[in-house]
Amino acid sequence: MKPGRWKGLSWVQFYFSLLCVILDFQLDGVSGDNVEIEKHREMGRKLLESGQLAGALSHYHSAVGSISSCNEMVHIKIQHLYLTYYERAAVFLAMGKSKSALSDLTRAIRLKPDDLIARLQMGNIFLKMGNTQKARENFQAVLQRSPDQDEARHQLMRANELEEMQEKAHATHHRRDYRTTINVLDRVLVLSPWDPESLELRAECYIHLGNTRKAIQDLTPTAWLRNDNRAAFLKLSTLHYSLGENKESIGHVRECLKLNQDDKKCLSHFKQVKKLIKQLDSAEEHIKEERYQMAISDYESVMKTEPNVPYYTNKAKERICFCLVKEKMAAKAIDICSEAHQRDPRNINILRDRAEAFILNRDYGEAVEDYEEAMEFDMENNEIRDGLKRAQELLKFTPKKDYYKILGVERSANKEEIIHAYRQQAKKWHPDKYRMDWEKRKAGKRFIDITSAKKVLTDPEMRKKFDSEV
Repeated sequence: MKPGRWKGLSWVQFYFSLLCVILDFQLDGVSGDNVEIEKHREMGRKLLESGQLAGALSHYHSAVGSISSCNEMVHIKIQHLYLTYYERAAVFLAMGKSKSALSDLTRAIRLKPDDLIARLQMGNIFLKMGNTQKARENFQAVLQRSPDQDEARHQLMRANELEEMQEKAHATHHRRDYRTTINVLDRVLVLSPWDPESLELRAECYIHLGNTRKAIQDLTPTAWLRNDNRAAFLKLSTLHYSLGENKESIGHVRECLKLNQDDKKCLSHFKQVKKLIKQLDSAEEHIKEERYQMAISDYESVMKTEPNVPYYTNKAKERICFCLVKEKMAAKAIDICSEAHQRDPRNINILRDRAEAFILNRDYGEAVEDYEEAMEFDMENNEIRDGLKRAQELLKFTPKKDYYKILGVERSANKEEIIHAYRQQAKKWHPDKYRMDWEKRKAGKRFIDITSAKKVLTDPEMRKKFDSEV
């Protein structure tokens, strides 16, 4: 997640609690002599309260600069500077810049070492960042000065609980029990939503379980939680790439190259994504212009450029199937479409295109089956509904099957010639010879037709009846 308002961070609540502290100090006599400083602080508070974070931060930067050059008495200058750092920390937190907030809170504590509220806030930030050691140090420091501080005691217990859960998550991950690890990390990240290590570990578990989308959700904020996190940007780029989301992929790898333009891994991946995008865009432009053979060539290049990511091979097969149908190359289209369907069985575009290829090949029954299957996945698709209706109409008016043609014999063939032809065809089309489901289905139907042809044509009465009807 890019710097911005953080999920789970109630920055408005923090602002109002902070405001109460500020008012307490002001009642204790903080000087308002420096009009310029007060003006910037007042504007910063108003903008923070209204959610205009960039403007608020700008005013606090100006206030810090004005205080540094201020000629007031030292104790007044310290009070101004302390409160400005404290308030600016609130802005940084609201923007998701926890490290900058910690830096300002550290400065504030140096100026006012006895401020337990700033120390408590630092502990809370370290807890959210998953740094249990630093969180404990701050909570313990508060309790040393104020043993009855209930929030510090409660947060110290949460820090100890968090550390135990972190250790358990790493142990279960080491055993490759990824589901249990995710369940533990879900609880960890309730307490430490800004912990990049836990987010990265959960993302790794999601990758092992094949949930790329969840992995992306977890990795996205880690790219900004760590300084110079090129590894996260590259990982995000490759994950989006595996899903065919090339715009997002190129965006993340560019962020990596902004950090180091000579990073070899990011540069290599950047070139790969750019090359693939160019080929995909070229192929789709050819389809748009009805240059289908050129589109086929481009998609064949896509498969050569990226043979290891299934998405791109699946996409290429799907679009080549479409182009072959447009070129009316029925037999080849059926083969390619069937392979594409095997790779992506729920893709209604492939089913639609193979149905059209079957229609071109006058296999209307097969076309009806494909359209019916597509309808199961999308009942509201008008194109599929219309295609099914058309295929059903064509099937209705299809002439009766020619058993002589199915066996490949003349109408004058004798019984011995028919049996011989049957044996040859049965051997060729026996379903056990085929491995892929679509091949078995096709062979099975052909085998049934061959068996029916042999039964009818070797029985004199049935053959006579058949001959009189065709």
